Amino acid sequence: MGGEAFLVAFLQVLVDKLAHREVFKYFGLVKGVDQKLKKWSATLSAIGAVLNDAEERQLTAKNNTLKLWLEDLKDLAFDVEDVLDKYATKMLKRQIQHAHSSTTSKLWNSIPDGVFNFNMNSEIQKISERLQEISEQKDQLNLKIDTGALTTRARRNISPSSSQPDGPVIGRDEDKRKIVELLSKQEHRTVNFDVVAIVGMAGVGKTTLAGQVLNDMVATQTFQPAVWACVSDDFNLERVTKQILESITSRQCTTEDYNKVQDYLHKELAGKKFLIVLDDVWKTCSYGEWMKLQSPFRDGAQGSKIIVTTRDTDVSKMMGAATLVHNLEPMESSVCLQVFEQHAFLNSNDDKPPNYELLKEKIAAKCRGLPLAARTLGGVLLRKDTYEWEDILNNKLWSLSNEHDILPVLRLTYFYLPSHLKRCFAYCSILPNDYEFEEKQMILLWMAEGFILPRPEDKKQIEDLGTDYFRDLVSRSLFQKSTKCISKYVMHDLIGDLARWAAGEICFRLEDKQNDDGEQLRCFPKARHSSYIRGLSDGVKRFEVFSELKYLRTFLPLRKDSFWNYLSRQVAFDLLPKLQYLRVLSFNCYKITELPDSIGDLRYLRYLDLSYTDITSLPKSTSTLYNLQTLILEGCSKLKALPTDMSNLVNLRHLNNSNVSLLEDMPPQLGRLVNLQSLTKFVVSGGGGGDRSGIRELEFLMHLRGTLCISRLENVTDVEDAQRANLNCKERLDSLVLEWSHSSDTRETESAVLDMLQPHTKLKELTIKSYAGKEFSSWVGVPLFSNMVLVRLEECNNCLSLPPLGKLPHLKELYIRGMNAVESVGAEFYGECSLPFPLLETLEFVDMQHWKVWLPFQTDHRGSVFPCLKTLLVRKCSKLEGKLPENLDSLASLEIVKCEELLVSIANYKQLRQLNIDGCKGVMHTAAKVEFELLESLYLSNISELTSLQTGELCRNGLNMVRDLKINGCEELTSSLKNEAILLQQLISLGRLEIEDNSLLVEELGKEADELLQLQILGCKLEFLKLKKCKNLLKLPEGLNQLSSLQELRIHECSSLVSFPDVGLPPSLKDIEITECHSLIYFAKSQIPQNLRRIQIRDCRSLRSLVDNEAVGSCSSSSHNCLEYLNIERCQSLTLLSLSDQLVRALRELDIYDCEQLEFLAPDGLFCNNTNYCLENFRIRRCQNLKSLPRLSGGIRGSNLREIRITDCDRLEALPEDMHNFNSLEKLIIDYREGLTCSFPANLTSLMIWKVKSCKSLWELEWGLHRLTSLRYLWIGGEDPDMVSFPPDMVRMETLLPKSLTELSIGGFPNLKKLSSKGFQFLTSLESLELWDCPKLASIPKEGLPLSLTELCIYGCPVLKERCQPGKRRYWHKISHIPYIDIDWKMI
Repeated sequence: MGGEAFLVAFLQVLVDKLAHREVFKYFGLVKGVDQKLKKWSATLSAIGAVLNDAEERQLTAKNNTLKLWLEDLKDLAFDVEDVLDKYATKMLKRQIQHAHSSTTSKLWNSIPDGVFNFNMNSEIQKISERLQEISEQKDQLNLKIDTGALTTRARRNISPSSSQPDGPVIGRDEDKRKIVELLSKQEHRTVNFDVVAIVGMAGVGKTTLAGQVLNDMVATQTFQPAVWACVSDDFNLERVTKQILESITSRQCTTEDYNKVQDYLHKELAGKKFLIVLDDVWKTCSYGEWMKLQSPFRDGAQGSKIIVTTRDTDVSKMMGAATLVHNLEPMESSVCLQVFEQHAFLNSNDDKPPNYELLKEKIAAKCRGLPLAARTLGGVLLRKDTYEWEDILNNKLWSLSNEHDILPVLRLTYFYLPSHLKRCFAYCSILPNDYEFEEKQMILLWMAEGFILPRPEDKKQIEDLGTDYFRDLVSRSLFQKSTKCISKYVMHDLIGDLARWAAGEICFRLEDKQNDDGEQLRCFPKARHSSYIRGLSDGVKRFEVFSELKYLRTFLPLRKDSFWNYLSRQVAFDLLPKLQYLRVLSFNCYKITELPDSIGDLRYLRYLDLSYTDITSLPKSTSTLYNLQTLILEGCSKLKALPTDMSNLVNLRHLNNSNVSLLEDMPPQLGRLVNLQSLTKFVVSGGGGGDRSGIRELEFLMHLRGTLCISRLENVTDVEDAQRANLNCKERLDSLVLEWSHSSDTRETESAVLDMLQPHTKLKELTIKSYAGKEFSSWVGVPLFSNMVLVRLEECNNCLSLPPLGKLPHLKELYIRGMNAVESVGAEFYGECSLPFPLLETLEFVDMQHWKVWLPFQTDHRGSVFPCLKTLLVRKCSKLEGKLPENLDSLASLEIVKCEELLVSIANYKQLRQLNIDGCKGVMHTAAKVEFELLESLYLSNISELTSLQTGELCRNGLNMVRDLKINGCEELTSSLKNEAILLQQLISLGRLEIEDNSLLVEELGKEADELLQLQILGCKLEFLKLKKCKNLLKLPEGLNQLSSLQELRIHECSSLVSFPDVGLPPSLKDIEITECHSLIYFAKSQIPQNLRRIQIRDCRSLRSLVDNEAVGSCSSSSHNCLEYLNIERCQSLTLLSLSDQLVRALRELDIYDCEQLEFLAPDGLFCNNTNYCLENFRIRRCQNLKSLPRLSGGIRGSNLREIRITDCDRLEALPEDMHNFNSLEKLIIDYREGLTCSFPANLTSLMIWKVKSCKSLWELEWGLHRLTSLRYLWIGGEDPDMVSFPPDMVRMETLLPKSLTELSIGGFPNLKKLSSKGFQFLTSLESLELWDCPKLASIPKEGLPLSLTELCIYGCPVLKERCQPGKRRYWHKISHIPYIDIDWKMI
C-alpha cells in the first residue's frame, strides 16, 4: 500500500483549503470556477469517506486495481494542492504589490486578466475530469463508507504464551527482577491497587517480559487471580472488561449488559490480591474510560497490581504509574544475537553457515537490540539457504515488508496513527538510518510541506502545534532520543523501514536508488520529496535523475561526516530552476558563492537553508518568495547584506542569521514581518535614512521566541527607539544577547539604552557584551527574573562593579570575562538577600586584569554562599589576592590559572574531584587535616610556595582516589616529599602520571619504587607515565622498572638523558615514545623488552642504534618479541638499526624518516625468512646514504605488505626484487630513476612515482600501468623534457591508463603543453585531477574533461590558469560544472 496510507489526512487538508472563504472569493471572480471548486470539495469528501476501507483492504488482501486507484488518487491530490497553491500565490503577490494602492486600484488589480482566466479554467477543467473519473472508479470498487468501525473493530486477544518464542526467553532476567521488585512496592494511593508500567518502543519485548512476570506470579501464587488482557490501540471498554472476566472465570460471558459485566467482575475481585496485565495500551484509552474500567478493581485486597505495557509515557502517567515505571531498553548486541540464533537455527548449531562469525556483526546491526527484529530476521534467514545470507544482509533495500512479521506489526502502528501524524511520519522516510535530527528542524520542514494546518479552535501558533505533533511521535516511540546528543533524535532502523513503506514512491533517498558505483537503478518521476547525503564534491552527474522529477517538492542534502562540501554550479543555475514546485530547498554547508536570480521563480518555496555557505549576497529576486516561512543563513560568514525588499516576505516566520559576522545592518521596514517567530540576530543600523532598520522595528515583532541577539547597539542614538523595541513584552524569548561593538560618544547614552532594553521576566539566559557604561542597569539581577538560569558579562571594561546577581533565585551558570575596571567583588555582587546564589553550579572569572580582592559574604545566618557550586574557574586575574570563598561543600572542580599574586587557599572540599592550580603565587591548606575523599584529578604547575600544606598528610589522606596526577615544576613539593617516601605507596588509584621540569621528583619516585618493592608493599597501578623537560635527568631510575602495571611511557625534551636503566624497562610496557632527547645514544642496553609493541623515536640527534652494539654480543637474544610498530625520525647519527630476527618477527610497520647517516637496515633475507609474515607497511624516506634494502618477501608464505614507500634515498642501488609478486600490495610510492628497474604488482590501488626523467620507459614497462585494473589513484611527477602531451600521442590511448582511475595528479614536466583528448575520454570514473608545475601547459582536451570530475586543482601552470578563469575565458565553459576548482590555492 506504500504511499497511500496518509491520503485520508491529505484529502482533509485539501477540503479544508477549499473551504477557506478567501479561496472562493478569489476564484469566484472567474465565471464557473467557484462552482467547480465546490464540486471538488464534495467529491473529495466522498472519496475520503471510503479511504479507510480502501487502505485496510490493501493491507489485508492485495488488489492491483485498488492499488492503481489509490496511486491515481494520490497523484491527483498533489496536483490539486499545486493548483490551489499556485493561485493562492498569485493572489498573495497581487496583494503585496498593490498594498499601497487606492481601494479602486486594489479591486481592479485583484481581478485576473484574460490570459489568467484561460489558464485557470484550463487547469481546473483538467483536474475536474480526472476527479470525476476517480470518483466513478470508486463506485465500481464497492468501497464502504467509514462509519466509525475503524476505531471499534474487535481485536484478537493474544495471550502472552503464544507471543513468546520457542525455548526460554533470553536476556531479560535483570528486567524481570526489577519488575518483580516494583510489584513488591506500594505507592500512597486512595485505592488498594498500584499500576506498574513497562514502557518501551515497538519490538523491544514489553509483551514478552510482562508474560514472563505473569507466569512467575502464577507459579508462585503471589497474586490470585493473575490474568492477562490485550487492550491494543482500538480501546473498547466493554471488550476489555469482558476479557478480564472471562480470563478469571474461564467461562464465556454471554451478557451484553455492561453494568452486569462490571458487577460480575467486581464480585470476582473483591477482597482478593489480584494481578491484571493490560497489554499494549494506547492513547485511545482516555482518562474517562480508564476510570470506568478500574471501577471493579477498587475493592481488591491491599497490594493488588495492574501491569500496563505501552509505548507511550503519557499513557503510563494517565493510568497512575507515578514511580512504578520500568523503561525497557533494547538488548545488548550479544544477547540479541542469542535471540536471533534461537529462531534462525531452531536451537541447533548444525545449520550455521561457514562464515557465520563474519556475519554476526551485520546481523546484530540489523537487529539493533530489538528481540522482535531478531526473531523476524531469524525467521527470514531460516527459510533461506545459507549461501543467500550474505546477499540478504548486504542488500541496500533491506526490508522485511514481505515476511509478514515485524513490518505487519509496525504497519498497524502506522495505520492507527491519528491522520494528522501520518504525513509527518511518512515524510521522515527521507532520513537515512541513524540520522540525528532536531525537533525544531523537523517541525520547520513539516510546516514547509503544509503538514501542519492550525484549526480555529486550536488558538496556537503553528510551531506549537508542530511541537505537539513531534512529541506525540516521541511518546509513541517512533522517535527516540539520540544516545550521542541529548538535544537530537533518531529513528530506529525498523521504524525507518516503516516510514519508507508508508511513503512508498512519494519519498526517496538518492543513495537508495543507486548501485555501488553511483549509477541510478531507477527513478520515480512522481516522487515529491528527496534527500541525499552530501559528498565532498557533488558533480552534476550525480543529479541526472532529478531532471525527470518535475513535481519535486523537497531537495534536501543531509550531513553525516564532512562539514565543508562542494557543489557543481550547474545544479543551482541549471537544474533547480526547473523544479518549479519546490517547497524545501537546502544548500547547507555547500561552498557555493552565489545563487541565480531564478531563485525567485520558485514561487512555492517555504524553506530555504543557505547555512554555512560562502554567499556574499542574496539575489534581489529572493524578496519575491512570498510563501517563504523559513530562511536559514546561519554561519554565512561572507554575507554582507540582506535584500532591500525583504519586508515583502510577509509569511516569513523564522530568520536564522546567527554567526553572520559581516552583516552590517538589517533591511528597511523589517517590522512589517509581523509573523516572525524567531530572529536570531538583529544588527542595529548606523546613521539615518529609511533604507535601513533601526531598533524600533522590533516593536512590531511581538511573537519572537527562542534566542535574540541585538548587536551594534552603539548605533542607537535615540533612547526612545530602544524603549519602543518593547523587549519587556516579548515573553517567549528564552535567551537575549545585548552587544556593543565599540563605545558610543557618551556613556550616559549607553546606560540609558540598557535601561530601556529590559526584557520580560520569563527570560532564561542573558548576555551583555562590550557595554561601556560605568554601572549596569538596575534591572540586571532583579529577583523577578525567576527563570534566569544563565548570565554572561563580557568585556564590559568600564563597569566599576558587578551587578547583584546573587539575588537571581534560579541562576545556575555565571560567566564573567574581561571586566577590567572591577577591583573588588563583594557585597554588591551578592546583593541584599539572606542566601545569595542559592542554585549556582558554575562560576567563571576570566581575564579581569585589575581585580584585586574577593570579599567574603557577611551574614548573621547559618549557611554559606554558593551552596550548590560545582565548578569554579579563575583564570588570568593577575592582581587578585586574598582568599577564595570557603565552605564550598558541593564543589567538584576547582581551576585557578595564571593568577600570579594569588595565594590559593583550599579547604577540605569533600565533593572535589578535579583540582588544577597553575601559575599562582602559592597554595595554602586552611584545615588542620587534609581530606580530599573523592579527588580524581590533580594538576599542580608553576607554584612557588606551598604554605601550611602538610605534604605527608596530603599523600596519606588526600590522594587515595587520584587517578590522574600532573606536576610541573613545584620543586618545593618535591623537597617535602623527599622525606616522606610515601607518594607511590598512597597513590593506590593512580593511572596517569605526568612530570614536567622536575628531575628530582623522577629520581625520588624511582628510589621509592625500589624501596617499596624490597618491602613487598608496592601497590601502584600506574599505567601511563610522561616525563617532560627534566633537564637534569641523566638516566631513568632503575626503580621505575618495578612499575609492574606501566604500559605507556612518554619522554620529551629531557636533554641530558643518556640511557635507560641497565635492568631494563618494566616488562609490562607496550608503548614508548621518545622525542628531543639529544644525549640519548641507544634505546636498550642489550635487547628490546619482550612485550613492547610500539616504539617511536624522533629528533634524538645522538642516537646511534636501537641496541648498544657492544652489549649485544655478550647477551643472549630473546626467543620472542611482540614489537609491531617502529618509527624513527630525524635522528642524524643513526647508522644501523641492529634489527634482529626476533625483533622483526611480529613487526607490522617500519617507518624511517630523515636519518641521513643510515646505511643499512638489516641483513639481507631478514624480512623474508619462513617466520616473518606480519610486515604490512614499509616506509623509508630521506635516508640519503642508504645503499641497499633487504628482500621483503620469500619463504613458504606470500607477503602481507600493503604499503611500500621508498623516496629521497639518492644512493639506493636497487628497489626490492620481485615487487610484482607482492599480491597484497595496495599502495606504492617510489622514486623512478634511470638505473632502477621496477614492475608493478597487479592489485595496486594507489601508485605515486616521483622524479620521472623518461616517461617513455614508464609506458613500456612489461607490467605497465594499463594492467593495473584496480588502480584508483595515480600520481606522476617528473622532469622529462620530452613530455609534451599527456598521455603521449604516439601510444594507443586505451592501453595507457587504467579505466578504474578516480584520482590523477600530473606535475613537474617543464615542456608539457597539452592534455591528450584520446587519453581522457576513457577515464569515465575520474573524480579528481591535479596539475602542478607545468609552466607551458596551455590546453585541456577539446571535448572537455570527464563529466565524472568533481575536483580540479591547478598549481604553477600560468598559461592554463589564465584560460580557466571564470567568465568568458577560453576553458571556463568546459570546467564550470566542476564543484571544486582550486587555482593556485584560491577557490574559484
